[in-house]
Amino acid sequence: QVQLVESGGGLVQAGGSLRLSCAASGRTFSTLAMAWFRQFPGKEREFVATISGSGVLTRYADSLKGRFTISRDNAQNTVYLRMNSLRPEDTAVYSCAASNYFGTKTAATAVGYSYWGQGTQVTVSS
Repeated sequence: QVQLVESGGGLVQAGGSLRLSCAASGRTFSTLAMAWFRQFPGKEREFVATISGSGVLTRYADSLKGRFTISRDNAQNTVYLRMNSLRPEDTAVYSCAASNYFGTKTAATAVGYSYWGQGTQVTVSS
């Protein structure tokens, strides 16, 4: 079983930056593909980014390329999401997720991930 705990959310002004962290335990971290999703009130989870176990391969939602960066530190069992130039419409609950596979057809969908964190709220004020 994999446990995921996010941190780093909070309130930020538009144009600002935040870095989210997700600490993993329960499995060898480098064997897991990791991802970030976000969820707006009343909506389904939305894919943000995913990263392979080695950290070499990444994939982003087209609309977020250039502003968001996913990275990982396998020595620290942690995956990060750096968010720049934040906008009020980025306000959401951000969750990390883990999968045994990277790059599958379901990598950009919630069904592709077996393990989830509890989420962290990000609020961007205008």
